[in-house]
Amino acid sequence: MNWLLNLVVVIQVLSALTMIGLVLVQHGKGADMGASFGSGASGSLFGATGSANFLSRSTAACAAVFFACTLGLAYIANDRTRTSAGSVLDRPAVVAPVAAPASGAAQIPGAPAVAASAVVVPVLPTPAAAPASGAAAIPNK
Repeated sequence: MNWLLNLVVVIQVLSALTMIGLVLVQHGKGADMGASFGSGASGSLFGATGSANFLSRSTAACAAVFFACTLGLAYIANDRTRTSAGSVLDRPAVVAPVAAPASGAAQIPGAPAVAASAVVVPVLPTPAAAPASGAAAIPNK
């Protein structure tokens, strides 16, 4: 299934780049008016009217491939197994764990009391005492 996802992504990127290139190659609607007055744009590779039909149909085909790949990726991303057919309200509620209160903290009314032995206090190692003067820190040769 992973190779199918990679293939669809590659096809989508290639169709997007091809569509961008085709749109940039096309001439606008105002270019036809300039061609009628003797501009050199009418003598293109596809002829005077053939380029508009070929490029516009190629762009439409690339757009159809792009949208098909987009729908395929959306389907693949949303294709997950359903755990149950029931409602969300039928599932049991998730209860967060109760943290132990700090010593001397007030208890919340109605909350169960936590034993003092349940509180774990980490013991940090004490750093070594530094010498009072900097003379002991210089090594002798």
